[in-house]
Amino acid sequence: MQELCLLCWAVLLGLGQACPEPCDCGEKYGFQIADCAYRDLEAVPPGFLANVTTLSLSANRLPSLPEGAFKEVPLLQSLWLAHNEIRTVAAGALTSLGHLKSLDLSHNFISDFAWSNLRNLSALQLLKMDSNELTFIPRDAFLSLRALSSLQLQHNCLHTLAEGTFAPLTVLSHLQINNNPFRCTCGIVWFKTWALTTAASIPEQDNVTCTSPDALKGTPLTRLPPLPCSPPSVQLTYQPSQDGAELRPGFMLALYCHVEGQPAPRLHWHIQTPGGTVEITGPNVGADGHALAASSRPRFQAFANGSLFIPDFGKPEEGTYSCLATNELGSAESSVNVALATPGEGGEDVLGRRFHGKAAEGKGCYTVDNEVQPSDPEDNVVIIYLSRNGGREAAEARGGVSGQQPPGLLPLGQSLLLLLLTSFWFRPHPPELQQPQGLLDASP
Repeated sequence: MQELCLLCWAVLLGLGQACPEPCDCGEKYGFQIADCAYRDLEAVPPGFLANVTTLSLSANRLPSLPEGAFKEVPLLQSLWLAHNEIRTVAAGALTSLGHLKSLDLSHNFISDFAWSNLRNLSALQLLKMDSNELTFIPRDAFLSLRALSSLQLQHNCLHTLAEGTFAPLTVLSHLQINNNPFRCTCGIVWFKTWALTTAASIPEQDNVTCTSPDALKGTPLTRLPPLPCSPPSVQLTYQPSQDGAELRPGFMLALYCHVEGQPAPRLHWHIQTPGGTVEITGPNVGADGHALAASSRPRFQAFANGSLFIPDFGKPEEGTYSCLATNELGSAESSVNVALATPGEGGEDVLGRRFHGKAAEGKGCYTVDNEVQPSDPEDNVVIIYLSRNGGREAAEARGGVSGQQPPGLLPLGQSLLLLLLTSFWFRPHPPELQQPQGLLDASP
């Protein structure tokens, strides 16, 4: 009799340890259920049995979900977290839940969500994230959710949606995305086509509307008028030679990046020199050539019209100059490699040696005497030969298209270049500035 009492006590003690004190745990319809709703909890309590399949933590005061928050319950199939105070879901908070089928995070304050949490949830069928403060969804957020059939994102702060966001959801049958403050620009035009052709049900489509621009405010996304949209294109050029021009040490290299696209692309210069990498994300000098910041004039002078000046160009400025343009529809890039050498000397750097090596092989370079199609983008090379005595002995070579003549660099003074730039600053670039005669385009 005493042994039986001890056994019963052990069983009761084990059950007590298997269910956190604030919660109710039990079995129903073959499922192990832990009910911790309406308990005023401020953290996920420890002590669950590993075979719990349904966990309700709704209507508590959870402020966040830390990494490993549910590592004790790897067999969860349903997790209910609605009506908490969750603002942050850390990376690794949900990744252990590979069997999860239903996840409810609605009616919280989530603005910081680690989307990597969804990568391991391949069994997920229902995802409720409505009534939060989400402003952005990565293009690949739902890449692993092949079984997802219902997705609720309404009443958030989403301004746009990346094209292809819902493409991985091949069995999606229900999408709610109404009551978000969408900006109806070129980046969201794709959604109109997708919404009109998808087999998924999209309730309240008249409430899936634009909040900006003002001209489209209140317009349902499915009734957007055509917008003038085009992805970026880039044309990278540099100044042409003139007959008799001398290339002496200390000349100015002038590059021009002509960008087109709608909406207007953002321009970014990426410069790789022997001394390191320089990133220029916007103009750093004004139309008059003076630095926009309080510091001294920058070594690489970027203007708002796409021009880049490098005064007193020398060996430290050798390297790769890349112009990148980005808008909502994509990006484009064009690069040129620039190297300096003195005729007859063997002291050319890596770019120079690569140029001559590929020229000898008959591929990927352009010389004064021989034209060869470039074999890849990195073969777009400009070799500038400087005369030892500063005379008129100079030649240039660049990667290009057969039939073009190699351009040079115009050794104008900085004041003249700035004068030309300023004179065209407040009007569209005339054809002669965008495409000077003899000017060659660097290969994208």
